[in-house]
Amino acid sequence: MKKLLLSALVLASTSFSSNAQLADGSIAQDFTVTAYQSWLSTSGMNNNGTYNLYDYLDAGYTVILDVSATWCGPCWNHHLTGALDDLYINHGPAGQLGVSATTTDDVMVIWLDGDGATADATMLDGSGSIGNWIQPNATLGQIPFPMANPIAATASQINNGYDIAYYPTIYKICPNRVVSEVGQLNASQFYTSVGTCPPPASQSADAAALTFDSDLVVCGGAYTPIVTIQNNGTSAMTAATVTVLNGATVVSTGSYSGNLSTYGIAQVTCTAIAGFTGGTLTVNVTTSSDASASNGTVSGVVSNAVQANGAVGTVAIVTDQYGTETTWTIKNASGTTIASGGPYTDLGAAGTTTQPVVNFNMVSNMCYTFEILDEFGDGISSAQYGLGSYTVKDGTGTTIASGGVFTNDESKAFKSGTLAINEMAIEGLNIYPNPASDVLNVSFEAVNSDYEVTMIDLQGRVVASQNHSSLNGAQTLSIPVSEFAKGSYIVTISTNGISTSQNVIIK
Repeated sequence: MKKLLLSALVLASTSFSSNAQLADGSIAQDFTVTAYQSWLSTSGMNNNGTYNLYDYLDAGYTVILDVSATWCGPCWNHHLTGALDDLYINHGPAGQLGVSATTTDDVMVIWLDGDGATADATMLDGSGSIGNWIQPNATLGQIPFPMANPIAATASQINNGYDIAYYPTIYKICPNRVVSEVGQLNASQFYTSVGTCPPPASQSADAAALTFDSDLVVCGGAYTPIVTIQNNGTSAMTAATVTVLNGATVVSTGSYSGNLSTYGIAQVTCTAIAGFTGGTLTVNVTTSSDASASNGTVSGVVSNAVQANGAVGTVAIVTDQYGTETTWTIKNASGTTIASGGPYTDLGAAGTTTQPVVNFNMVSNMCYTFEILDEFGDGISSAQYGLGSYTVKDGTGTTIASGGVFTNDESKAFKSGTLAINEMAIEGLNIYPNPASDVLNVSFEAVNSDYEVTMIDLQGRVVASQNHSSLNGAQTLSIPVSEFAKGSYIVTISTNGISTSQNVIIK
C-alpha cells in the first residue's frame, strides 16, 4: 500500500522533520524507552522494562526498530503478520521470555509508538486505536518483544533523530551503529538483512570509512572532501590518516587525532581540491597498525553543476496518484529556499496531474540545488500509480534537471551565469507571505526603471494592478488581498519587455 494517511500525521503532538527518511549509512542516535506496563506484567523481564539502544549494539546485537502509531492502518497490517514476533523468538536475546532455546542470539526488536500523544490504555485497544497491540489476535497471542509508548518529549527526540516522515518506519541498526531502512519485511527477509551487518569489533585496530559527506556536486571554486570515520577496533583509536584519490592521483589528505572509543565516529575535513570539475573520489582511512583495513575505503561520485542561463527559471511538476506525498524546493548556495511546491492533491485512482508551473529567479553566478521528495519513498513515476515527472528549465527554456523515477528524494545542482543588464532588472524577487491573508509584499532590486505589478486569478482575470515609475534599489511593494476570494493567484512583475511570475495562495 503506497499511501500513508498524511492527514493523520499532523494530529500527532510530536514535531516531524521536513526531510525524507534517515539516509542509509547514517549513525543511529541513542535513546532509552520503557516497555508498556501490561507487556511487562506477563513478560517476566527483570530489567524493569528499560531498553537502551546502545546497550544492545555494544553487546553485538543488531536492532530492528519499528516506529509505528496505534491509529496507523499499514502499521497494524504488518503487526498482524507476526514477522517481528518470529524474528524475536528465533533470533532474540538468549534467556528472555518467549525467545527460543535455540536462538541465534544476535537480534533485538524494539517497537515504539511515535505519536507521543497516545494514552497507555490505547495500546490495549483504547479509544483511537485500531486494535489490541499487545495481544493482536488468538494466533499471535502476547507479543514477545518489548513495545513502548514513550512520552511526548522522547517520541519527539526519536522522530526528529530518525527523520520519521511516515508510519511505519522500520530501520535495521547494525552493532556499529549504522542505520538502514528495511521496511515491512517477513521474518526471513529481516534476518537476511541482519547478515549484511559487519561483525562486532574483534581486533584492537580497525579503522573504517563510513560515509562520504561532501556535496556530490562541485559548483565552482575549490572542492573540500569530508568523510566520517569510525573505530571498529577494541582499543581506542588516537590517530588516523585520510587519503583522497582521483583515479591513482592523491588530490587531498586529512587526519584525525584524539581518543576514539570502539564504534566512536569522527568527521574529518580534508584539504581543498583546487580546480576540481568532478569525478570519482576514493577515500582511504588507515592507522599505523591498520594500514589495509577492508572497511577503510569509501567513495563518492562528484558531478559538475549544470550551467543555467537567464534570470527566470521554471519548475513543472506532474504528480502521480498520490500528490500529497510530493514536495520540492530550490535552495541557493546559502541554503535559503527561493522556490517550493507541494504537497499536492491526491487522485481517486491511478493517474497524473499537471501542476501549475512555478517560476524562480536567479542571480548572477550563484549555485542552486533542486530537491524533490516523496514521503512514501517510491518516486512519482510508476506504471502502478501514474507516470509523473519533474522538469526544471533555465531562462532560455533549456532543461537543466528532469526525472521522476527515484526513491525518497532526488537532488540536482545548477549554476547561473552572468546576467545581462536587462535580466538584472528584476533581480532578487521575493513575494511574501505565501500563503497570505491580509497584505502581499513584493520585494526586489530595481534598476532605475518603470515596473508594473499585476495579479491574476486562475481564470486569467486581473484582480490587481500597480504601475511604478523610475524605481531604483531595494523595493517592497504591497498588494492588499484581504477582500480577495481564497485560492491560487499569479503575481507578475514586468519591466523593459521582461517579466517574471510566481504562484501565490490567498487564505
